[in-house]
Amino acid sequence: MVGQSPRDPGESRPAVLLEPFVHQVGGHMSMMKYDEHTVCKPLVSQELSFYESLPLAMRQFTPQYKGIVSVHLKKDSLGNLTLIASPSLQPESCTRLDNTISSSSVTIWHKCTWAASTGTSTEHTLVKWSHTQLTKTFKDSCPGKMLLRTDLPYCTDSLLEDANGNQPERNSYNPWGLHCHRQHLNRMSSKHNENKLHQFLLLENVVSKYNYPCILDLKMGTRQHGDDASEEKKARHIKKCEQSTSASLGVRICGMQVYQVDSGHFLCKDKYYGRKLSPEGFRQTLRQFLCNGNHLRTDLLEPIVLRLRALLSVIRKQSSYRFYSSSLLIIYDGQEHKENMAPLDNHLHFQRTNCTTSHGTSHCRVDVRMIDFAHTTFKGSKCNHTTYDGPDHGYIFGLENLIKILQNISEGK
Repeated sequence: MVGQSPRDPGESRPAVLLEPFVHQVGGHMSMMKYDEHTVCKPLVSQELSFYESLPLAMRQFTPQYKGIVSVHLKKDSLGNLTLIASPSLQPESCTRLDNTISSSSVTIWHKCTWAASTGTSTEHTLVKWSHTQLTKTFKDSCPGKMLLRTDLPYCTDSLLEDANGNQPERNSYNPWGLHCHRQHLNRMSSKHNENKLHQFLLLENVVSKYNYPCILDLKMGTRQHGDDASEEKKARHIKKCEQSTSASLGVRICGMQVYQVDSGHFLCKDKYYGRKLSPEGFRQTLRQFLCNGNHLRTDLLEPIVLRLRALLSVIRKQSSYRFYSSSLLIIYDGQEHKENMAPLDNHLHFQRTNCTTSHGTSHCRVDVRMIDFAHTTFKGSKCNHTTYDGPDHGYIFGLENLIKILQNISEGK
């Protein structure tokens, strides 16, 4: 495991400076990049319990669990904040951290001037990545010239500033992950001191193998609240489901990014967009996810449906499991160039799927993964509040409708 591999007891493991995960398209909890093939997120005991007892049949549909790492907040003399992962750090040794981490590698702006509605300028403790570092981080993740086009409403408030306080070109990055990251660091900086250690889960970066990852984040099932939800939270989630496609289809869009080859941009949608969609709007957005700006990627439909059917078969056999508030990722590579169509070298062999397209036979790089299990419950779980019989019929309902819609798109309906 990345965070727990055996080493000489006297050997100090280097600290890792965490970066925002630029391909986060949904969720409210910030995902961080640990290394090229690993991401991390704040540990929730119920999610850890799920990964530790994961049924063998489900492993092909979930990120690989890699361990746990300690993370703490670091502030320099100028008030700039960084998140540091310390694999070998014990709670009592937090104050002995090496302070020689390169200041040029990451800069997070801790304060910015904000124009209040009164017309006066006020200061808020908003945590912001420097434009230079974000550019490097994004280019490392997606080679070549690329921008993001987005309809996200919060982009009216700039999420980015460069070192001189200037606003770079808006919509240059997927803003949702940065939005989550900023909120997360604000919470950490306001509630905890620098010596406070936080445990993070280390998980496989399921998009690391893609050059231009196109990602659809789907909130699955007809119910989203966990068994431990308060009455207020329960009512709020029930209302969201009733007013969205969660009730009618058992699935709603939580986030999306799709590469547009005609413009070199990613088109992004967020959870607020997904909540407003009618069933027909959901179908049109699903079709949009498969459109690269030039044509519909019909070559992707068969392999995606095959993966979804395989997942459906597995879920039907998982008695007592309820995947409340979990998401399903559908992923493919937005780059169609032949030299980038080599089969995936990771996970299971059937992720390589032969697809007949209008351009001949090629290898489609597609994946389907379940994520976010903080409210998942099952028989034997340490955090189990209620034991259910049979499989998760709400999740199954969503999968069945998703498969039907994709089949209709394939048939031109």
